Amino acid sequence: MPKLIVTAGPFSFEGKLEMEAAPKTCAAFLRQMPFVSKIVHVRWSGEGVWMPLGDLDFGVGYENHTSYPAPGQIILYPGGISETEILLAYGGVHFASKMGQLAGNHFITLTGGLENLYTLGRKTLWEGAQDIRFEMA
Repeated sequence: MPKLIVTAGPFSFEGKLEMEAAPKTCAAFLRQMPFVSKIVHVRWSGEGVWMPLGDLDFGVGYENHTSYPAPGQIILYPGGISETEILLAYGGVHFASKMGQLAGNHFITLTGGLENLYTLGRKTLWEGAQDIRFEMA
């Protein structure tokens, strides 16, 4: 199972791609690697940070999708009724937008550095956008 390093703000996390549960989403994301963006705090979803990606098309539909990612789970919303986005849960999340409840593909699970996850979320909430980078370990 491919291992990732996710650097977000001043923190580094280890992660794994959910290749069996979301193979198309993982393959599409791997084609974008290294993936660099900014995270901002979610508006409607609870304790999470997200990367608004506008009309970026990963070319995938729904697979392994959820509206309730657990802390450390990363989901990709492939677009449709709202813009494409990637969300990282750091606490309780009910994934939604101004259009209502959404579901995203759970394709990455953070496995290391989790002791800094909540701090990253609160830092993003109170200090604003943070850089994020996904790369292979």
